[in-house]
Amino acid sequence: MSLSLIYMQQRERFQQQEIDAQARQHREFDPEFARWAEGVGMVKHQSATQLQVYELATALEEAGTISNKAECYQKLAALDVLTNQAMWLVVHMTYAKHVFLDGRELSPLDFKRDPQGHTGGSLNMVPAYAAYMAINSLTGIHRDWLMGQGHCVAAVDALQLLTGTALAERQQQYPLNDDGLSRFVQDFYNYRVRPDGKPLSPLGSHVNPNTAGARIEGGYLGFAGLQYVHVPKPGERLVAFLSDGAFEEQRGSDWAARWWRAKDSGLVSPVMIANGRRIDQRTTVAQQGGSDWFIDHLKHQGFAPFVIDGRDPAAFVCAIYFMEQHLQHAGEAADSGDAGYPVPMPYCIAETVKGYGFPGAGTNAAHGLPLGSNPRRDNDALSFFHRGSRALWQPEADWKQAAQRLSQPQAPSLPIAVTINRQDPGWLHDAIAPMAAVDNYFVDLVEVNPHLRVRVGNPDELRSNRMNQTLDLLQHRVTDPENGVAEAIDGKVITALNEEAVVSACLANQSGLNLVVSYEAFATKMLGAIRQAIIFSRHQKEGGEPAPWLGLPVISTSHVWENGKNEQSHQDPSLAESLMAEMTDVSRVVFPADGNSAMACLKACYGDLGVIWNLVVPKSVMATVFDARQAEALVQDGAICVRGHCGSELQLVACGAFQLQQALKASDRLKEKGVAHSLIYLLEPGRFRTPRDGYEAEMQASESVMEALFPARVQQRVLLTHTRPEVLLGHARMLDLGPQRCVALGYVNQGGTLDAEGLLFANRCTWADALAALARLADVEPTAWLSAEEWAAIQGQGDPYQVIKHPYPPEDG
Repeated sequence: MSLSLIYMQQRERFQQQEIDAQARQHREFDPEFARWAEGVGMVKHQSATQLQVYELATALEEAGTISNKAECYQKLAALDVLTNQAMWLVVHMTYAKHVFLDGRELSPLDFKRDPQGHTGGSLNMVPAYAAYMAINSLTGIHRDWLMGQGHCVAAVDALQLLTGTALAERQQQYPLNDDGLSRFVQDFYNYRVRPDGKPLSPLGSHVNPNTAGARIEGGYLGFAGLQYVHVPKPGERLVAFLSDGAFEEQRGSDWAARWWRAKDSGLVSPVMIANGRRIDQRTTVAQQGGSDWFIDHLKHQGFAPFVIDGRDPAAFVCAIYFMEQHLQHAGEAADSGDAGYPVPMPYCIAETVKGYGFPGAGTNAAHGLPLGSNPRRDNDALSFFHRGSRALWQPEADWKQAAQRLSQPQAPSLPIAVTINRQDPGWLHDAIAPMAAVDNYFVDLVEVNPHLRVRVGNPDELRSNRMNQTLDLLQHRVTDPENGVAEAIDGKVITALNEEAVVSACLANQSGLNLVVSYEAFATKMLGAIRQAIIFSRHQKEGGEPAPWLGLPVISTSHVWENGKNEQSHQDPSLAESLMAEMTDVSRVVFPADGNSAMACLKACYGDLGVIWNLVVPKSVMATVFDARQAEALVQDGAICVRGHCGSELQLVACGAFQLQQALKASDRLKEKGVAHSLIYLLEPGRFRTPRDGYEAEMQASESVMEALFPARVQQRVLLTHTRPEVLLGHARMLDLGPQRCVALGYVNQGGTLDAEGLLFANRCTWADALAALARLADVEPTAWLSAEEWAAIQGQGDPYQVIKHPYPPEDG
C-alpha cells in the first residue's frame, strides 16, 4: 500500500473520529437531541447526519421558524416513527390482504394469492417522501413534489393515508382502522374493473390523479428529470425525487442547471434515490464507479452535488432545507452581478440499498417481491415477513401522535385554469408560409399576455422553420450569450438537440404559454413524454378535476413532403399517426392547409385546457385558400367544402397542405372534363372516427356536418392524406365507404433524395394517381381523364414528368 493511500485513510479516520466526538458532545449536552439520535426501528442516525440536524435546528431557531431546537428534534423523532410505520404498511400493500394495527403475526391465509408491488423502490421512497412532509411541517411552507419513479407510489399513498393528507374521498374510503387498512391493501393491485371497464380501485400501480399533489404518472422513467427545473414559478418550491435508473434511461436531466433562472424559476430540490439497482442488474452509475463517478459528472454540468445517507429521513430533511438556502443565495448573487449563470445547482444523492428496511434488501428480487416467495405458501418467506414487519411496526398511538406532530401547512387551493387573451389573428390574403403565419400570431399572443411565463421548445433550426420573430423576441436561453445572435441569459426558447428535453420544458410549464416546434420526423422522439401528459390529463378529466393548463401546440414542420431532399430518415409522419390513436378529446391532430387555417388552429389550441394539439404545418409558401370565416369554420367542424357540390357522386378529400394542392389539380382536370364532383378539405381526421367512449363522442363531427360534407349520395371517394393511407382510413372510419367505393392515397414508405413532387410520385399519391383511383372506383377508363402519357407515367411505364410537370426540365432531359 502506498504512503499516500495510507495517509488518506488515516486522515479519513481522524475526520470520522472528530465527527463522532462532536455528535457525542451534542447528545451529552441536549437530552432532546439525544432522544432523537437514538433512532427508531430501522431508522438509524449516523454521526454526520446528527451534526447536520444540529445545524438545521440552529438555522431554524435563528431564523425564528421554530421557538427552540427541541421543537425540531421532536418533529424529527416523530418522523422516525412515521417512516417505520409507513414502510410497515408498504410491505403489507405488497403481500397482505389483512392489516392488524396491533402488529400481530399474520396467518398464511392473511396473505394475497398473487402479491404485487415495486416494493424495494417504494421502501426507499418512504424516508424521502416522509422527509418532504417533515420539512414542510418544520418550515410552515408548502412544497410541490414530483416523482420520476412513479412505480414507487405505494410509499406516497401509504404516507398520505397515515398522515391524513390523502384526498378526502380516499380518507373516507380507507379509515385508519383494521378494516379500512385491510381494504386499502386489498385494493392495491386488485385488477378489478367497474361495469364501464374502468379500474374499480382508486389505487394504481403508478402515480395517478387520485394521489394528492400528483403531477405526472412517472411511468416513463426519466421525464421527471427533464421537467422538474421548469415546473415552479418564482415564489414556489418543488422537491423532485429522481432515480439512478432513470438517469441512464433518459439523458438531458444533467442540463437542468443550464435552464434555471432566479427571476422566472422557483426553488427546486433534486433528490436522486441512488440504490444502485435496475430490475436485473446494477445501474450504469453503480457500474461506472458509483456516487464518486456521478459527482464528477454532475460537477461538469454545473451542479453542486453531495451525498447523504438515503436510509435516514432526517438526512433528506437537512438536504432539502440547505439546497433551497444555497440555491436562493446563488440566484441572488447571479442577479446582483456578483456571480453568473449557470449557478451551482445543489443536487442530493441519497445512497441506499434497494429495499432497505426489509428482508431481501439489495437483491434483484427487491425490485418487486423481496422475499423471493409468497408467505401464503412458503414458511421461510412467512418467517422473513414476520421478522421484517416486526422490526418496522409502531404502536398505533405513537404513529398517530407522530402524524399530528408533522401536520402540514395549508397547500394552495386546486390550480385555477390558466387564462389567455386570444385576440384574433391578423388574417391573410396573400400567399405565405403557414409557419410564418404561426410566427406572426404567436408573437402577438406573447405580447398581449405578459402575465404568462413563456416557453418555446426547440430541438433545432427555429429560423429554418420560419419562426424568426419568435426567436428575435424571446431568444435562446443560454448562460453565455454570443454577440449578434438571438441569445440571452433570460431567453424563453429552450434549445437542445434532444426532442424529449425541449418538449418536457413546455409540458412542465403548466401555468404558462407554450409552443413546441420540431422537424416532423424527429418529433416522434417526443411521443413518450407527450403520451404521459395526455394520459394523465384524461384521467384527471375522468376524475372530475380537468387539467388546468392551456392547450399545448406541438408543431410538426419541415415535414414528410417538405423533406424529400433529406433521405427517408426525414420522411416520417409517425407522430401524427400515433397521436391520432390516442383519445381525441385530449390528443388533437390537425393538418392546416394555409396560413389562416394554421392561425385558427393555434387560436383554438390555446382555448383548450389539458389538451395536446399536434399541428402539422408546412414551412413552404402556400397560397391562401381559406379566408378568416372559412378557417374558423374549418376548425369548428373539422372539415370544409372547397369546391363543387357535395351531392355529387364523386368526391375528393384532401388531408394535408400538399395533398390539397394535388387534389386541386385533380379537381381542375375533372372540371375541364365536365365531371361533377366535390372537393373536401379534412383538417382533423379524429373528428370523423367511430368514438370509443363518451368523451370522444362529444368531439365527433355533428350530424349536420356529416350530412353537408359527406352525404350518403356520394358513391365514390378518394382521400389524399399526409399520413400513411391505412392510418387515415382506420381513424376516419366514418368516411370509409369500403374498398369497392373508397381509396386512400398517401405515404407508403417510399423515399430518398427527392423533391416534393418526386416524393409524391414515388408514393403514388399525385393528382394523377387520385384521378386514376377515382376512375377505377367509378368504372371509368382512366384515359377518359388522363392523357396516354400521364396514364403510362403513373403505371411506371412512362415519363414521370408528364405528371410532375416540373417548372424546370429534368437535367437528364
